[in-house]
Amino acid sequence: MNVVAINELSKEKVIEFFKEHWGSPQMVISTGIYDCSTLDGFAVLKEEKIIGLITYDIQNGECEIISLDSVEEEKGIGSALVQEVERLALNKNCNVLKLVTTNDNLLALKFYQKRGFILSQIFNNAVEKARKLKPEIPLIGNDGIPIRDEIELKKFLNGSSL
Repeated sequence: MNVVAINELSKEKVIEFFKEHWGSPQMVISTGIYDCSTLDGFAVLKEEKIIGLITYDIQNGECEIISLDSVEEEKGIGSALVQEVERLALNKNCNVLKLVTTNDNLLALKFYQKRGFILSQIFNNAVEKARKLKPEIPLIGNDGIPIRDEIELKKFLNGSSL
């Protein structure tokens, strides 16, 4: 699997990927507003096409995954990208690897918990606030579930814990 740092790719290619998968490179979550095309991250390429992409932000000894997308499911792409960020977080002496997802994203909740992440916090009605800044966030998400809340998941690194 060909994993590369996204700063090795053209910015246009990264922006186009986010437009196709998220509507824009802007991500609005309870921890902030991010332009994912400017964040550090990694991508998996297949014949020069991005088939997986992860972005992250490091602040105060914590590494936050901002976005993770895999175009081809069940092939280990997402796992490889999360492992790459975890390795980097350990090298940067981060104590925590965390992320925020929405209540409808059952696949993400399953995916991250299987990789050692725990549910750490719920932000009730956070998506309603996010829609004020990014109105294209849909009202209904995966499996017909109304998108309302954000859920933070954490994985403790370097032997740290709650």
